[in-house]
Amino acid sequence: MPLEEYKRKRKFDETPEPAGKVEKKSTHRFVVQKHDATRLHYDFRLEMEGVLKSWAVPKGPSLDPGDKRLAMQVEDHPVSYFDFEGNIPEGNYGAGTVMVWDVGTWQPLSPVAVQGKYNPGTDAEAVTMLAKGDLKFRLKGTKLSGDFALIKMKGRRPGSKGTEWLLIKKHDDYAQEGYDIDGYDESVLTHRSLADIAGDAGSREWRSRPAAGRGKLKAAWLADAIARLDKKKAAAAGGKKKSKVK
Repeated sequence: MPLEEYKRKRKFDETPEPAGKVEKKSTHRFVVQKHDATRLHYDFRLEMEGVLKSWAVPKGPSLDPGDKRLAMQVEDHPVSYFDFEGNIPEGNYGAGTVMVWDVGTWQPLSPVAVQGKYNPGTDAEAVTMLAKGDLKFRLKGTKLSGDFALIKMKGRRPGSKGTEWLLIKKHDDYAQEGYDIDGYDESVLTHRSLADIAGDAGSREWRSRPAAGRGKLKAAWLADAIARLDKKKAAAAGGKKKSKVK
């Protein structure tokens, strides 16, 4: 069942999150929710096959084609989660503050470019592309617009769960070099900040956390992914320093 994992992780008598159900029709909506849980991240969701296909994006989506954002695929969410905004109580899965950061519609793109451009595709093509790990789509939202791709990464180690993807912005009229997501901290539904939604100063703590002091991450999949990303960046930085010495 598509929502079995979602429901298994939640205690609906304690959390305000909707239980939801698989819808018969999808209306091609997308939502990005800013989620200040154990670690701040963004949840990117596409309405597809009666549910919200979901990815956790630690650094959030970007309009800069040069940014390849790590996106960890998580369990499907119900379509009724689309406008969920509020606080998940301590002791519950994903405890923290949730903001509806962006909403809009999405359109699948044909998997093959014609003269360097991708034309609108079909739902059937989208399902096939998702299964193959190369989903191309066009967003029309308040903050995010233009062509994007979700590319599934190949397993890089034994036992990899195969949940690692890259969220990449395509070059088009909506691309913005040097895009800074931190400049957009307001709900598109209620025009509140995370602090406003949380109702206390605690929601601001993430802003002062140094990069090296991430603290213990409760979500093992996210901790592993971030550790690998940090290791890769450190190796790249070390290589640059050696080349300068030469």
